[in-house]
Amino acid sequence: MTDSNALDGMECVPCSGKESGIEPLSLERAQELLDHLHEDWNLCEDGLSIIREVKVKGFAKAVYLANLAAFRADQDGHHPDIQFGWGYCRIFYTTHAIGGLSENDFICARRLDLAIN
Repeated sequence: MTDSNALDGMECVPCSGKESGIEPLSLERAQELLDHLHEDWNLCEDGLSIIREVKVKGFAKAVYLANLAAFRADQDGHHPDIQFGWGYCRIFYTTHAIGGLSENDFICARRLDLAIN
């Protein structure tokens, strides 16, 4: 991940599903965009979402990180699935309306990277 990034100038676009003409990204395009994110982001095995697991010390820091992800998501209007417990927080991005990944997932992941780091 670099400080200057192609994702930084992009905006989330509301997506109402495949009927809006937005198709899930190809695996090749998803991998290309993944290269613009923090190295802890990974493409899930099914290729339909990306995940980042952040290790923290204790439970309160995991809750804080989950809340930070939720706050960022509300600002963007694009919400991840979040799992957390003692010592970890996992953030999953996918675009449920199209059943796969969209550029919105990578834009929001990048914004979360900037908020965390």
